[in-house]
Formats: sequence, C-alpha cells, structure tokens
Amino acid sequence: MNGPGHEEGTVPRPDLESAAWWEGLRSHRVLLQHCSDCGRTRFPPMPSCPWCATTEFDLVESTGRGVVYSFVTAHVAVSPGYVGPLPYSVATVELEEGPRLLGRVEPPSPLAIGDRVVSRFVDHATWTELYFEPAVQP
Repeated sequence: MNGPGHEEGTVPRPDLESAAWWEGLRSHRVLLQHCSDCGRTRFPPMPSCPWCATTEFDLVESTGRGVVYSFVTAHVAVSPGYVGPLPYSVATVELEEGPRLLGRVEPPSPLAIGDRVVSRFVDHATWTELYFEPAVQP
C-alpha cells in the first residue's frame, strides 16, 4: 500500500543482521530469528542469541498477530519537519511468537493496551514498512 499519508520517511539502511528482516517485509512477511540451540525467538536481528550466545539460528515467519503492550498517540508533530498525518499511534506489539517490536497502528485511535492487532505492510518506492491494524474479533 502506498499513497496519501504514507510518506517515504527515512529510508532504512540494512546491515548484515537486518537484511533478511527488510527483505521479508518487502515480500510482506515478518521474519524473526529462532535460536537453534535454546529455541527462543528474538527480535531485533542480531549475530548471536542473547540468552545462550550461539550464532546458529533459523528464520521463522511470524503470524503477524499480537497484542498491544504499550502505545503512544501523537497529536502534534514530535519531530521537526514532520509533515505526515496527525494524530498517529506507535505501539510496542508483543507478537504471538514472543518478541516485542514497534510499529505504527492505523487507525490511530481508539487504542488500548491488550488490543489484538495484525500486521499490515506499507510499500514505499524502495522499502516496505510494518504497520499494525486492529484484528477482526470473531
């Protein structure tokens, strides 16, 4: 998705550890590192497991589902030069697989801790951004 309200922003510069993450997002997949030794799933991408220090891992695809752990809604620009839509919400989302990560949530409100969300992808010219949206309740 691209269009009004989805400005290019700061283009990420992938490094050795994060390249697979950004490639996954480009193909609309949330990829996480899963430790081959202790079995824990981690984010952000890093060269070794923070729990057991092994460098062996597999990439696993997340369901993209999680719950809002915390959030903030900005009603005024918090960065000089920001010209995007207001208000906007950014949340720490605890994924079903365990890791927590940040992402914009649309629509920005109403939003509450514990809300269920699902991943959504916003394609820019050269990269893809991870957003979240409210999950449809059964």
